[in-house]
Amino acid sequence: MKLSVSGRAATAAVVAVATVLTGGSLAGAAPASGPSVLAAPDIPLANVKAHLNQFQSIATANGGNRAHGRTGYRASLDYVKAKLDAAGFTTTIQQFTSSGQIGYNLIADWPGGDPEQVVVAGAHLDSVTSGPGINDNATGSAAVLETALAVSRAGLTPTKHLRFAWWGAEELGLVGSRYYVNSLTAANRARIDGYLNFDMIGSSNPGYFVYDDDPVIEQTFKNYFTGLGVPTEIETEGDGRSDHASFKNVGIPVGGLFTGASRLKTTAQAAKWGGTAGRAFDSCYHSSCDTTAAVNDTALDRNSDAVAYAIWELSD
Repeated sequence: MKLSVSGRAATAAVVAVATVLTGGSLAGAAPASGPSVLAAPDIPLANVKAHLNQFQSIATANGGNRAHGRTGYRASLDYVKAKLDAAGFTTTIQQFTSSGQIGYNLIADWPGGDPEQVVVAGAHLDSVTSGPGINDNATGSAAVLETALAVSRAGLTPTKHLRFAWWGAEELGLVGSRYYVNSLTAANRARIDGYLNFDMIGSSNPGYFVYDDDPVIEQTFKNYFTGLGVPTEIETEGDGRSDHASFKNVGIPVGGLFTGASRLKTTAQAAKWGGTAGRAFDSCYHSSCDTTAAVNDTALDRNSDAVAYAIWELSD
């Protein structure tokens, strides 16, 4: 999750230098084989954590971060792309320039589904320069990746078209997602039924926050957590500070999940969620200690399953 606008200099102009599939449909795609699956699968926590370990290793081997313009970012993107290509997705790298450096978005389309009704799930893949960015935002990136792989394993044949995305340069001001949205025609924007954003979903002292931007998407996530007996609150700390804002600003319905950043957990929140009152939800936010050791497994597991639940529900 990026810093607030007041904490960032304005980002450089974004210039496209490559072509991506930006429409609402996947041209020439054949429907995925296999039966439709009615119930969302349980997303294996071990699989999600394996992706986190890979992102940690990539950061360690590349100067300690996975930031825009750094080798660790491109290595992270290549890791995600290889997994998706092997699972049968059509992947496209969208290239842009920001702050004088090349950045990348990764778009992955699952074959089939109504091209006039597109559900997009995304997460930013970049870290800040000061750390490996495991909660912010390898957690969201890994959960979206593992959900996409679960779609492939299930041979899902959704009613709507499914698209997954990993955004570059979010930490510089939502640069990648804003470029993607700006590259869409008005008709292709209208084809997107909803965008689901996952930014920081494994905070060490977690809360369970749901975006309240679209009532249908919001209720879908609330239904999932109600089924677990986990109370939720409306997300306010990161409003406008993550990639959903790029979609919301052009009228696309948005929703998402968040486990908290630098704000302090209240006594009431600790009473209902556990954890420590008076301590930040993520005390390693935007710092070098944002590693795999600082991720809360229970929050990561619950939120990863919620990602899959929403994808299955909203694409049916």
